[in-house]
Amino acid sequence: MTMNFFRGVMGGQPAGPQPTGAETIHKLCDRVASSTLLEDRRDAVRALKSLSKKYRLEVGTQAMDHLVHILQTDRSDSEILGYALDTLYNIICNDEEEEQDESEDMAAAPPLSGKHKNVPVSDENAQKQEEDLGVLFTDKFLGDSENVTLLLTLLEEFDFHVRWPGVKLLTALLKNQCNQVQGVILVSPMGVSRLMDLLADSREVIRNDGLLLLQQLTKGNAAIQKIVAFENAFERLLDIITEEGSSDGGIVVEDCLLLLVNLLKNNSSNQNFFKEGSYIQRMKPWFEVGDDNSGWSAQKVTNLHLMLQLVRVMVSPVNSPGATSSCQKSMYQCGLLQQLCTILMATGVPADILTETINTVSEVIRGSQINQDYFASVNAPSNPPRPAIVVLLMSMVNERQPFVLRCAVLYCFQCFLYKNQKGQGEIVATLLPSTIDANSISAGQLLCGGLFSADSLSNWCAAVALAHALQDNLTQKEQLLRVQLATSLGKPPVSLLQQCTNILSQGDKIDRRAKSEKGSKVQTRVGLLMLLCTWISNCPIAVTHFLHNQENVPFLTGQISENLGEDERLVQGLCALLLGICIYYNDNSLENYTKEKLKQLIEKRIGKENFVEKLGFVTKHELYSRAAQKPQPVFPSPEQMLFDHEFTKLVKELEGVITKAVHKTSEEEKKEEEVKKTLEQHDSIVIQYKDLIRDQDTQIQELREQVSTLSLNSEQMHNQIIQQQSQIQQHKDQYNILKLKLGKDSQGLSSSQGLSSSQGEGAHVNGLHSEELSQLREEVEELRRQHTLQHTQLSDKDSLINTLRCGAAAQTAEGGAGGSDNTDLLGEVESLRSRVQAQCAEISQLQTERQELIRRAEAVSSAPASSSESSADTVKVSELESRLAAQTTETERLKEECRGLREGHAGLEQQLASAQSTVAIEQTEKTKLQQEVQESKKEQDDLLMLLADQDQKILNLKQRLRDLGETIEDEDELDARDQFGEDDDDDDDEEEDEENND
Repeated sequence: MTMNFFRGVMGGQPAGPQPTGAETIHKLCDRVASSTLLEDRRDAVRALKSLSKKYRLEVGTQAMDHLVHILQTDRSDSEILGYALDTLYNIICNDEEEEQDESEDMAAAPPLSGKHKNVPVSDENAQKQEEDLGVLFTDKFLGDSENVTLLLTLLEEFDFHVRWPGVKLLTALLKNQCNQVQGVILVSPMGVSRLMDLLADSREVIRNDGLLLLQQLTKGNAAIQKIVAFENAFERLLDIITEEGSSDGGIVVEDCLLLLVNLLKNNSSNQNFFKEGSYIQRMKPWFEVGDDNSGWSAQKVTNLHLMLQLVRVMVSPVNSPGATSSCQKSMYQCGLLQQLCTILMATGVPADILTETINTVSEVIRGSQINQDYFASVNAPSNPPRPAIVVLLMSMVNERQPFVLRCAVLYCFQCFLYKNQKGQGEIVATLLPSTIDANSISAGQLLCGGLFSADSLSNWCAAVALAHALQDNLTQKEQLLRVQLATSLGKPPVSLLQQCTNILSQGDKIDRRAKSEKGSKVQTRVGLLMLLCTWISNCPIAVTHFLHNQENVPFLTGQISENLGEDERLVQGLCALLLGICIYYNDNSLENYTKEKLKQLIEKRIGKENFVEKLGFVTKHELYSRAAQKPQPVFPSPEQMLFDHEFTKLVKELEGVITKAVHKTSEEEKKEEEVKKTLEQHDSIVIQYKDLIRDQDTQIQELREQVSTLSLNSEQMHNQIIQQQSQIQQHKDQYNILKLKLGKDSQGLSSSQGLSSSQGEGAHVNGLHSEELSQLREEVEELRRQHTLQHTQLSDKDSLINTLRCGAAAQTAEGGAGGSDNTDLLGEVESLRSRVQAQCAEISQLQTERQELIRRAEAVSSAPASSSESSADTVKVSELESRLAAQTTETERLKEECRGLREGHAGLEQQLASAQSTVAIEQTEKTKLQQEVQESKKEQDDLLMLLADQDQKILNLKQRLRDLGETIEDEDELDARDQFGEDDDDDDDEEEDEENND
């Protein structure tokens, strides 16, 4: 019954009026809401899907809630989920796509009549209406944030018919309401992780649409960009790019590169993660090009363009200097810069890729000395080989080259010279007479040729390029004054500065050289004026050379005072800036053009207020703010190429100081000079104090190191003394054992004398006595070895005393830092001396015991023997006497050794006495050094008090200047300007000295 009703609604052709689209959709929505059978609901949702594109408004307004309910309740049926998601996508998405209805849908959907028939509406209005509907239904879907969470949950389904439409629906939601959807996904648990899983899907359709989804998700949200990056996005994307063929790949590579750009652009955290993960090294194979570069496909050009853009994101000038420098270093080390230079010099590369490669190389070398040096060494594959810089400059001054290419070459040249004084010197050197090679074309010759060519754009580019060779480099500004140009045959050469001013002053020649279009003359003059302003700023010598030409000042005042048209206002402003620089950096070396006389000339000819107004024309120009935004020269047309980025910085720096310099009176200048002198004196005093404190810090550090060394030596000596004490104790124990043995031996000898009355007993005693004498000789031999060992130890102690005496002398030389160590060492020496005396006493006692032993042996040899008649006894007695004689000789030798030891002890005592006297002297010197340290501290305190007084005086002077209406500048700026400050004439110095004395 229900199926018959559905067929009556969808498939039948009953007689009577046909139902409208809204009526049919209403019946289908009721069917979805009220049917209990899953099959009926599925068929109704499928019908809604087939009608959702043609009747978008009706389906969106009536069916959205029912479709969301289907997503919540019918999770078990993937088919109905897929139909519901497709329907929601059709009503929310604004893209114009063909309907992809299944054949059964085509059969089930009859032609419906209603209000959505062909209405004559313009394409623009129709597109706007479609977008409004998409935003309307997106807002309705996002009214409940749980809908997005539900959609994220459905993305976990592996079924293709659920996952793919879910990805497309979420992408459409992000396109219409990006910020709102991003906020929901960001707070959803594992929300971003679920989306990252799409990149690992084996079905390429889902993976590719997942890339599009992540592109929309990561737009303008740094938090999501970081989460995606730390979900291993870089590794996965680079793997996909490699699998798809890198630059030769298709649209998938483009999508991956767009996502990488989203993740890295203006995100320092991701950039650092990309660099630390060694992903820069994986970019090098992208730029490997063969010899045959003809026939590049449009997709390859797009891919390579995005790859170059990705490199530029990592080294963009808007990044932090530290991060940019680190990435530049990595690109040089991995060979990426070398690969880019290969593309730069290759043949057959498309023009737009070549232009972007030049821009990329520019930013890779900008401000990096090692990269700039490498770029200077690159040669073009020509015969003969020419430097890449020369080849690029040839393109810049060639008017037949594309405009964007010439701008890219100019940017590359500017980046090569940025913070590169070595490169600036090499460029200027190619213009000097001593280094010009007539057989080869140099960079300087190309710049001069472009500066004076008939093409106004070449004039401007060459002037700006030459100005960058002089940027913040006083030496090269002075060197460029030596450049001489040959004007015509038979006429003397003129300087480059003179030739530039001649072209400026001779307006009729400019008119003849300029092209017919309006603005060419202005472009040439603006370029020359920017070059002159950069050249003479911060260079008093160049100012003097400029003022030395009598025609320059009248020309400038004439240009400023005239009432010219709108196009000439910028020229007037730059002329005012040039004249102001001549005043501000004037050293008054030319009597006719001193600061005061130039200011009087302005007041009479122009008027100070009018001069300041004309000076303001520069910063008020519409193209000035555009050029000040970023270093790269990007202009929509050649006519708008008027300002350089670095020059805008110079104007911003000089405009205020020139205005003040023009309005200052002579009295104010004198007061300012006095303040400057006072500040210079103060600075010199501060520098002296800083040097003094720095020296004292160095001395203190050295003394600390010496004290540390002495402490270590003292610990080592203490350990040695402990070891020697243990050895002495061992010797004492051995000596006591020897004494006990000698006492037992003496008792045995006495008993043998008492028993000599009988012959048999006498023989027994003689035998025992012989054994005892043998043992005694062995013990005496052992005693001799012990004494030898003690003699060696005494020698070691003697060397230790010498070491202690040297250490005490070194401590005394260092002053108070080693005073406590001297006291410890003296105590150790006294302890050692007492130990030596104790050993001497022990040796004397040992000698006494030896003498007693010898006496006993002699008594035994002279004892009466009642049974000496036998020949055996006689032999034994003779043997005993010989042994006693040998023992006596050995004892005498030991006596001599003991006598030598006593003499050594006496010498040691003398050395100890000498060490004590040395220590006393060192203590006296220590006291003197302590007094000197106290005096030094007192002197330092006095110097600090003087410094405080000087600071207070300076504060008072600054306050007086503020009361007079003057602006006090920081010390760093005064230092930078005082480096190139004006030097007054000797007469002026004497007058000012007299005024200061008064």
